[in-house]
Amino acid sequence: MFVRISSLSDRSSHRARVLRYGEEAGVRVDDQLAAEEPLEIRVGGTPLTVMMRTPGYERELAFGFLYGEGVIRGAADVAHMAILPNGEHPDLENVIDVELAPDAPGVDRRWQRNFLAASSCGLCGVSSIEAIHESAPPLPDDGLLIDRDTIYGLDARLRAEQAIFARTGGLHAAGLFTATGEPVVVREDIGRHNAVDKVVGHAVEGRLLPLDRHILMVSGRTSFEIVQKALQARIPVLVAVSAPSSLARDLAQASNQTLIGFLRGRSLNVYSGRQRIQA
Repeated sequence: MFVRISSLSDRSSHRARVLRYGEEAGVRVDDQLAAEEPLEIRVGGTPLTVMMRTPGYERELAFGFLYGEGVIRGAADVAHMAILPNGEHPDLENVIDVELAPDAPGVDRRWQRNFLAASSCGLCGVSSIEAIHESAPPLPDDGLLIDRDTIYGLDARLRAEQAIFARTGGLHAAGLFTATGEPVVVREDIGRHNAVDKVVGHAVEGRLLPLDRHILMVSGRTSFEIVQKALQARIPVLVAVSAPSSLARDLAQASNQTLIGFLRGRSLNVYSGRQRIQA
């Protein structure tokens, strides 16, 4: 296992002149804003989706998104990937075109999403959990045990790698850690689901799958979609700074995943899968 931590993208933030008020009269100061730009993902030249994201690590984002959607099973299913300039704005490289290998699963038109990707999923309820389990079955009882001190230390390790957030205060982060808390990769993005896709995409492109001895940590709340992405990558332990949604908890319980929320200092809530937490 190698450790590769996030680095900054030149396009990840923009300088802005703002009027700042405190106790005294307003003063003009320079500030940094997190960048948000569209990225269109094409498969074989055909548009699949457009998502709003923070520039940087586009290949990882594409690998992670396509893997999570079941379009690819791994890096071998991608024959070629090219980042292209936008036709109307040639200075913006916000189109990525993917050529699939002949035996790749490809795009199932029943599930194709032509949308501006948001932080919530488009499916709800028990039927969606059953559908997810068709391609990503529940995790086995694997005997994995994570020391609580390891979990308590994840928040500080994640924050230490949030360089763009430190400048802008406006990004989410996702981090992949070993079972002993060592960082594998941390990514930041305007959308927490994009940050997770970048982390998973890093593992897909680097042929690190399955991630069945790893921990995923996210900087905000845990949605149904994030639990789904973790399950697809076979990640058994998911940790968040904030709360999970009710449907995220339902999916984690049905999938035998360990779901932890409200990690604050030496306090946390376990919503499912407590058998993996060492007492």
